[in-house]
Amino acid sequence: MELKENERIDDLQYKGLKLIQNKDGFCFGIDAVLLSDYAKEMKRAEKVVDLCSGNGIVAVLLSKKVKDIQKIFAVEIQPEVAKLAKKNVKLNALENTIEVLPMDLKEIQKVIPAGSVDTVVVNPPYKAKNSGIINEEDTFTIARHEISCTLEDVIQNSAQILKSGGNFYMVHRPERLVDILSLMRKYKVEPKKMRFVYPNSKMPPNLLLIEGVRSGRAFLKVEKPLYVYQENGEYTGEIYQIYHLKKQVKE
Repeated sequence: MELKENERIDDLQYKGLKLIQNKDGFCFGIDAVLLSDYAKEMKRAEKVVDLCSGNGIVAVLLSKKVKDIQKIFAVEIQPEVAKLAKKNVKLNALENTIEVLPMDLKEIQKVIPAGSVDTVVVNPPYKAKNSGIINEEDTFTIARHEISCTLEDVIQNSAQILKSGGNFYMVHRPERLVDILSLMRKYKVEPKKMRFVYPNSKMPPNLLLIEGVRSGRAFLKVEKPLYVYQENGEYTGEIYQIYHLKKQVKE
């Protein structure tokens, strides 16, 4: 596959999957990898929607992590980023599994009917629009700030397309937890479990993984913490497993 001058191919080290990334653009981080791992336990996988898909990293990983997955719709508002996601679908020969939808998620019901989706996964912008100096045309800014969509837009539109009993998985920031829980309840996506992610055992959490069920019963389980690094700076055993990495043996 022909690459642009600013593009590279990264080996995802999982079942032969690879990903083209724009070196000058917004590259995926650990949050996307953790989200795909968290969502792999989805109970319904016939029709999955990946909102705020970016270059398609979550959709690509889920295509191999979930055995009975049939169709993933990857929704991305930025045209150039959506084109890159389409290249990644082609690179991994996933055209029969993943369809990239270059569109605003607030228009999603024009393409995907209400109440028709089994699972929604989303790695949305974390920062409120009024937090700091921003450039609304910048790819990095759109990926990080609530410019093209807000947290409420994400949860409201997810709720509308989900079937009753369908799963909702999201990665976000712990400081938005109250907003997240309030909005999930508002749109009848019942929070079922959540897990805080810590850089290490001495620092506060910087990521939050949460699962909800459309029209589910009230019960929330707080799972054990996930630590990324040990005190010596190496990944923890669980992160090695999630990334499918082998520990380096020191001589």
